[in-house]
Amino acid sequence: MTFRIREFHSGDVDGLLSLWEEAKQSGQEQVYSVAEVLASCEKDHAVVAVIDNRVVGAAVARAAHEQGWIVFFRTAEAQRRQGIGSALLIALESRLTLLGLTKLSILVPDQLHDTGVLHRAGFYEKNQLTYFERKLPLGEKEREILSQLGGRLLPSDLWTGIAGMQREKQLLERRLVLPLKDPDMAQKYGVEPPRAIVLFGPPGTGKTTFAKAVASRLAWPFVEVHPARLAGDAQGLAGALRDTFEQIAELDNVVVFIDEVEEIASHRAGEPPAATQGVTNELLKLIPMFREGRGRLLIVATNFIRALDAAFLRHGRFDYVIPIGLPDDDARRAIWGRYIPQAGSELVDLDRLVQRTAGFSPADIEYAARKGSQRALEAAVYQENQQAAPSTNDYDWAIGETRMTVSKDVANEFLVDIDEVARL
Repeated sequence: MTFRIREFHSGDVDGLLSLWEEAKQSGQEQVYSVAEVLASCEKDHAVVAVIDNRVVGAAVARAAHEQGWIVFFRTAEAQRRQGIGSALLIALESRLTLLGLTKLSILVPDQLHDTGVLHRAGFYEKNQLTYFERKLPLGEKEREILSQLGGRLLPSDLWTGIAGMQREKQLLERRLVLPLKDPDMAQKYGVEPPRAIVLFGPPGTGKTTFAKAVASRLAWPFVEVHPARLAGDAQGLAGALRDTFEQIAELDNVVVFIDEVEEIASHRAGEPPAATQGVTNELLKLIPMFREGRGRLLIVATNFIRALDAAFLRHGRFDYVIPIGLPDDDARRAIWGRYIPQAGSELVDLDRLVQRTAGFSPADIEYAARKGSQRALEAAVYQENQQAAPSTNDYDWAIGETRMTVSKDVANEFLVDIDEVARL
């Protein structure tokens, strides 16, 4: 059954006490008393997970100076391993981050051995105690700059939420995340952490999703630069772009993303020069300056890498030029598995759907899956169809109604581009 996360209210007291008693009966002594927890529920910050209005999890915290302390964190035994604990921590962290806190900590009893959810959420043990701590990455100055830039911290589970695409994930994990998360280890082996990369591939293959997932994996703020929005600035696009990068330089850690970069970095040619040539020149100057700082990563994405200016892609500006292609069989299976409801899993021939969607992008599969589910819903309501969930026929029909984003010609051109321009 699906759960939802919401704020704690007075009617949840019995549910929270039930979680407390369950923990006590399992032999887990709590660090804080039940009175302290209830007081924090009323005066501080508390979120609960509910299924059919029944409390199945809770996370409660209080703020002290610049640090947040989790005073109660529990998921009901019957609902373990469903992602509820991670969702509670994410919801709690998002609320505490807005207060300007720089650290989130939790003390757990010695007999609590199942701390995997804390590790997955980015907490770590400290001083040989059963003590977990996670630094919240934004101070007051950084929050102000991000607000001006339209940047934000992304949920910490985006990386694990990418279905399939294991080859691409492994490549990004090893080339980007590994040296950036542990620069001291990278330096020990003579590895310079990357500063800028290009993601290229056909439309709808998930380049933006991967850029956001990398920021999520690093726990760095994500800033997307929109040239179309900057174009309306009084000083022009080139000047606005320069000011934006000057603001970004004040952040300690940041992932900067420019989508459809070919719009401002296309081939410079023609008489008279194209209107975007000045912008391309400015961007070419900005990238080396961006690379001078540590704790920064520029990711640009393009559907048409052949349109980019030759100087833009040369060595020294971008460390890697990484292809993001159409999902293979395993990736398509994982993507379908995300969208097919659990109740309908036994009615659906997943192998057939995987076979029929060869050449589909992740966005195509998502569209077909939602369309098939909608068809099944309408049939159940308006045609009194006794079928309890979507079936293979529903998704088969939806696949036939879905226009593929990537043509065979574009897919073949992408394979040629991999050979000619990819740098891995």
